Amino acid sequence: MVLTMPAQSISAAELQQRVAVIKRFRELLRAQRDRFQVYLNTLDRQKDIIENGNADDLIRHVEMEEKIVEDIFSIQKVIDPLELMYNSTKKDDEVSNLKDVLEGLKSEAITRSARNRDMLAKRMVEIRSEIKSLKTNAYTRRNFDSGPKPTVVDISG
Repeated sequence: MVLTMPAQSISAAELQQRVAVIKRFRELLRAQRDRFQVYLNTLDRQKDIIENGNADDLIRHVEMEEKIVEDIFSIQKVIDPLELMYNSTKKDDEVSNLKDVLEGLKSEAITRSARNRDMLAKRMVEIRSEIKSLKTNAYTRRNFDSGPKPTVVDISG
């Protein structure tokens, strides 16, 4: 990483602060990138679970997905102010590349999440139709009124 001096001279302390901001910003972008990778892997596993129809595994994956998304948002809260500070310094190519990768991962996560949501909606429609067919199946209904009606009840035991 090479920082060039602007036209006006800056103090050593300010330069150190700018370098620290860039380093921290880069670290947070890497962490965010890693979390998005974990999120994408979770979405892929969730896709397989939706296709297989295991409700317990699906519930666990949805809970895990919620935790990952919370983590992504909490890191983003720290990244946003650092990005403002970063924009006031000289640009670093690695940071710019990390930001581009993050944008790609975000759009991929949105796409996969939408795909899983659609698959889950279709699976729910299938399950509802299965439940309806079970309710209307003549063999699963119990008709208690079809037998002879009792006229005398033996209470002696």
